[in-house]
Amino acid sequence: MKKYQKIKSLLILLVILIAVNFLASEVYSRFDLTQDQRYSLSPAAKEIVADVEQPVIFDVFLEGNFPSEFRRLQNETRQMLEEFSAYNRNIKFNFVDPLEEGGDANAIAEEFYKMGMTPARLNVKENGKNSESIIFPWAIANYGDKTVKIPLLKNQIGATDEERVNASVQQLEYSLADGLSKLIYPREKKIAVMRGNGELPDAKIADFVKTIQEYYFMAPFTLDSAAINPQKTLEDLQEYDLILEPKPTQPYSENEKYVLDQYLMNGGKMLWLAEVTNMETDSLFNERGTAIALPRNLNLGDYFFSYGVRINPEIVNDLYSAPIILASGSGQNTRFNPYPWFYSPLTSSPNEHPIINNIEAVKFEYANPIDTLANNIQKTILLSSSPKTKLEGVPAQISLDMVGEKPEISSYDAGEQPLAVLLEGQFKSVYKNRVKPFKISEHKDQGIDSKMLVISDGDVIKNDLQGGKPMELGFQRYTGNTYGNKEFLLNAVNYLLDDTGLIEIRSKEINLAFLDKEKTAAQREQWQLINIAGPLLLLLIFGVVFRFYRKQKYVK
Repeated sequence: MKKYQKIKSLLILLVILIAVNFLASEVYSRFDLTQDQRYSLSPAAKEIVADVEQPVIFDVFLEGNFPSEFRRLQNETRQMLEEFSAYNRNIKFNFVDPLEEGGDANAIAEEFYKMGMTPARLNVKENGKNSESIIFPWAIANYGDKTVKIPLLKNQIGATDEERVNASVQQLEYSLADGLSKLIYPREKKIAVMRGNGELPDAKIADFVKTIQEYYFMAPFTLDSAAINPQKTLEDLQEYDLILEPKPTQPYSENEKYVLDQYLMNGGKMLWLAEVTNMETDSLFNERGTAIALPRNLNLGDYFFSYGVRINPEIVNDLYSAPIILASGSGQNTRFNPYPWFYSPLTSSPNEHPIINNIEAVKFEYANPIDTLANNIQKTILLSSSPKTKLEGVPAQISLDMVGEKPEISSYDAGEQPLAVLLEGQFKSVYKNRVKPFKISEHKDQGIDSKMLVISDGDVIKNDLQGGKPMELGFQRYTGNTYGNKEFLLNAVNYLLDDTGLIEIRSKEINLAFLDKEKTAAQREQWQLINIAGPLLLLLIFGVVFRFYRKQKYVK
């Protein structure tokens, strides 16, 4: 009987174990006990991860010996990928040390650079000694025959390593989810890059176009045919979801403006990078070192006015600005030095809109202030100059001699000036109650819901060239700074095309706690003593107490 009871108990235990294992495999849950919920995926990220139907393998190059701050980035990346993998078992990941086999660090760094993955060189201070370390803060995601490079470290101007890591962790979920979305989702929406009105040449917008092509179809579009067959031009333009106007310099005809107006009335989205003054830094590099800033007539005054904004023919002079790089010496003794240049504002963000949340400062050049006008359109000022701003009317003489002059602080009293304004709503036609330039089959005086972003500087989208090849948008090669221009424009396009899911991930706030390096170095020996002597002291006290207890219990 007892034997039967034992067998029965064993069988019941076996059934329970099988049932528990089955339920554990089918019903899976993870609990995030962090205050900022850093390990809880956002709904947008969950949707992307859930749509992965074939194996995706992440190769992460954050492995090896590097400073403690970046080990934190390594751990956070690993934990985020574990969360992805837990949510969808098709997601796998490996951590790889590029320097594991003892290769030449500089040669390996050069290979990464050629692949478009710039390594990070760090100045490490440890135990009172300074040394240089190199890390590769990148991941590569592979999905079938498709591959995507994912940056894991954000560049921030003047930021400490802790601040850079904190900003990178803030964007970690976005970076990984964005990489996945590029792999698994086919491109659907189309963007028209406008041509024919003196826009920036292809080479000057190549880096941004290359970036945005990973998300959308791109094609050049000209309004020249509006003079001959405007109806056909409008119909062709309406096949695109967004038009991108990169710094037009030639005036628009009424036919062209009417085509653009009716495109907007029918729900088309617009991203304007337009300025109404003519001034370029290159024009300063002459014998006199001076140039004249002149007004530029684009014939768009009534166009923007009707929608609720006005770009004023003035130049923003801002104390908070990016430097200008000037050469001194000649030949091998040439030096490139930065000097203050108040015509290159570094814009601030007056709100936490998803387009500009958690991005680096955006660099402008000779920007114009924007006025917002009262109408039924919702207007959001995305970027503005600093409070220490003054406005200069045109024509105006601008000289390189200004770099050596001390600014008169009291004259910078114009306050923050809007430089990028988002407009959303049902726009009223510019040609309502006006004679139409030509007849179309279905004119609309009142548009359906649409969006338009007006940026008062075309140079925001312009990348530099080196050896005739485009450099990364926002990167300043002589200072090593990377501004937020590309990130801002990419967010803007995503938002205008209603791809807001990924942008919303940026709003997630994560706060990391870091050790105080100076305090750690100063108290190093003290804490080493505590960690070594403390356990020994506790063990000694326990031994004395235990011996006393045994003596009291057993010795009578």
